[in-house]
Amino acid sequence: MERYFAPCPRGLEAALADELTDLGAADIAGTDGGVAFSGPFELAYHANLESRLASRILWQVGRGDYRDENDIYALAQALDWPRWFRADRTLRVDVGATRSPLRSLEFATLRIKDAVCDRHRDAAGIRPSVNKERPDVRIHAHLSASEATFYIDTSGDPLFKRGLRRESVEAPLRENVAAGLLRLAGWQPGTPLLDPMCGGGTIAIEAALIALDIAPGLKRTFGFQKLAWYDGPTWQRIKQAAQRRARTPVASGIYASDDDPLALGHCTANLDAAGLAPAIVVERADALERTAPGSAGIIVSNPPYGVRLADEGALAAFYPLLGDALKRRFPGWTAYLLSADSRLPKLIGLKASRRTVLYNGALECRLLEYRMVAGSARGAPAAGAH
Repeated sequence: MERYFAPCPRGLEAALADELTDLGAADIAGTDGGVAFSGPFELAYHANLESRLASRILWQVGRGDYRDENDIYALAQALDWPRWFRADRTLRVDVGATRSPLRSLEFATLRIKDAVCDRHRDAAGIRPSVNKERPDVRIHAHLSASEATFYIDTSGDPLFKRGLRRESVEAPLRENVAAGLLRLAGWQPGTPLLDPMCGGGTIAIEAALIALDIAPGLKRTFGFQKLAWYDGPTWQRIKQAAQRRARTPVASGIYASDDDPLALGHCTANLDAAGLAPAIVVERADALERTAPGSAGIIVSNPPYGVRLADEGALAAFYPLLGDALKRRFPGWTAYLLSADSRLPKLIGLKASRRTVLYNGALECRLLEYRMVAGSARGAPAAGAH
């Protein structure tokens, strides 16, 4: 049994723990910003391929107590790096810390890099090269107040990069956050889903992947493919099983709309690139004017806020209109709106029945639940707010 740590967007730790349990992980322990777990090497293949919520899957290779940078070097140099990857692989080292007494994490990073390279040189006379942009192997270290833990990244590029998008424009919502919103909303395939401010379509695409049982990592490569324990036939068997399981894209009750033709162009291009266009109904429509595509369903959306809209006055005017449109046009629906704008809950004119703190990258957000009561012009009263 190997030890792993899966970092994730803060606010999704419990959902990720449930997801990893479903994948067969053991010894699961959630912490702020991720989940520790254990399992065989094969579990790393499954977790990278299947996890919709994790940012990376880090394989723990060592840990020990330290007081200074010399201790850090000694701990790293004692690890058998040549057994885990070849010296001709390029590498990158990243260090994070919580209450570490060290004055410079940059110096600690340099000492770990030196230790890894020195260990390779002692074993084979060759030092690996550093490549900060596209390394073959990523090494992570986490320093607490007195303990250093070392990891090799089995993911490579972060897992929210699904390898599906055609548009190079960075989405304002990371894919694993979008998947997390759907999980927190309790959405299940078969229930009508609408994103009326869809932008590039990230939420709708994640919903379609779930509805069609498509593993999110099917179209990309992973860091474990550069490690010594990589077993090609085992990986192909796991990947082919996921490919056989995936359903052919068909209409899935998922709706995406926006009134910005440029955004819709991005959305359509991304759907085409992912091969998911048949699964999602895409329409040009103003969120304040569009009608509900059913008598009941779930809205999950990331409305515009300060960092996305330059005109603050227009934004302040938009939120009350959005609340009114939801009340009038979506009776029987439940809306989940993600916002980093503290004004939205105050201005929308609806009472949130639930609030969840969630991070989209470094941005602290709130996921707000609003229940639109059928036959009423008001949102449901608050219940269990936290």
